[in-house]
Amino acid sequence: MTVFHGVIAFLIAQRFAELWLARRNTARLLAVGAVEHGARHYPLFVVLHASWLAALIVAAPAEGAVNPWLFAVFVLLQAGRIWVIASLGPYWTTRVIDVPGAPLVRRGPFRFVRHPNYLIVIGEIAVVPLMAGLVEVAAVFSVLNLALLAWRVRVENAALALRRQD
Repeated sequence: MTVFHGVIAFLIAQRFAELWLARRNTARLLAVGAVEHGARHYPLFVVLHASWLAALIVAAPAEGAVNPWLFAVFVLLQAGRIWVIASLGPYWTTRVIDVPGAPLVRRGPFRFVRHPNYLIVIGEIAVVPLMAGLVEVAAVFSVLNLALLAWRVRVENAALALRRQD
C-alpha cells in the first residue's frame, strides 16, 4: 500500500465517522426544535464526495510517492477540520440545521471566516488528488464542489439571517 492509498483509506474512515457524528448531532438538534434547511441539495453532496473518493481509488497510481508539500497541506487541512468540528461541538452536522434562538458560534475559526469548513473541503478536494498528480480529478471535482457549495452557502446564509432576526 502506498502513502496515497493510506490517505484514501483514512479519508473513507473519516467520512464514515463524520457521518455517524453528524447523524447523532442532527437527531439531537431536531429533537430540541431545530429546523433543516436545503435538504434537497444534501444527497448531491453525498454523491459528490462518494464519487470523489471512488475517482481517487480508480485513478490512484499503483506506485509512486506523494508530493510532500501537498501532503503537509493535507495534514493542516485535517487539523482545520478538527478545529471546526470542535468549535461547533454539538451543533456540527453535515446538513444545514438551525436551532432558533441559539447564538451563532463565534469561536475557533469562526472568528476569522464565516464558513471555514467549506474552505477546508475546497482545499481537500483539490489537494488530495494533486498529491498524486491527478490534475484532472482535482479540476473536475473542484468545479463540481464549487457549484454545489454556491447553492449550499446561499441556503446557509439565508438560515443564519433568519436566526439573526429572532
